Amino acid sequence: MQVIKKIGERFWYQTPVSETDRPILGMVVGDKQSLMIDAGNSEAHANYFLEELKNREVPKPRLLALTHWHWDHIFGLSALDVVSISSKETKQEMEKLVHLDWSDRALDERVKEGTEIEFCSAAIKKEFADHRDITISLPDMTFEGQMEIDLGGVTCLLQQVGGDHASDSTVIYIKEEKILFLGDCFYPDIFSPKTNYTVSTILTLLDKLEAFDAEWYILSHGTAISKEEFMKEVALLRTMASLTKECNGDCSCMKEVYRTQIERDLTEDETDLIQEFVNGMEIENEVK
Repeated sequence: MQVIKKIGERFWYQTPVSETDRPILGMVVGDKQSLMIDAGNSEAHANYFLEELKNREVPKPRLLALTHWHWDHIFGLSALDVVSISSKETKQEMEKLVHLDWSDRALDERVKEGTEIEFCSAAIKKEFADHRDITISLPDMTFEGQMEIDLGGVTCLLQQVGGDHASDSTVIYIKEEKILFLGDCFYPDIFSPKTNYTVSTILTLLDKLEAFDAEWYILSHGTAISKEEFMKEVALLRTMASLTKECNGDCSCMKEVYRTQIERDLTEDETDLIQEFVNGMEIENEVK
């Protein structure tokens, strides 16, 4: 069950759905115009979000910003009458999807050849169970680095930050509300043979994210978290990055050192996170 929530005076968002991989969609309401954040994983997703906001008398968006190119954030764009904005890199990645076949057979073939992952294939099949009329609409405007948009009474800063999950990741900082919409940038790379974080990439990303003066952080497949919660996550990722370097990516060493630090047994999530950093170092070593 998706729910509409509000933070502050000008930001609305709709909660995600894990089964069909529907991410959070956001809306920033200015005095002059509104900006929607991400287009959803289908036209049905995008339309449902707008209908729920209409019921709350929230104005339709005139602008839309994409956080990155992955299917679950862009497939709904074809249903929207907006001026869409993305980074130049995001548009370039989306252009590669325009002529793809999205039938079950085509999805299965791409999974087999390693150009798609089973998780995304399964979610697309569930989201488009009754029909598969997918149209890839490309962004109307692109930027490089950062772009600022004055909506009237509230300003949104679009900034490219990259990350392991998607190198084109853009965050949206709602200045007056002190809200940072992270998209998926905080997540690991799930598209390689092994899910991973790489030390250099995550540390660079964390430096960029910590530079924002935010009080709320929106994780596209999670929820809104406070600054305190965010900083705990940042500290954990920095600790894991440090352990990876200290132990040269040795999993047993990392577990033992971390267990000594926290003076308890590791949780399943902590064990998985260590393995993701181990996987990342293996990838980095292969590249060297």
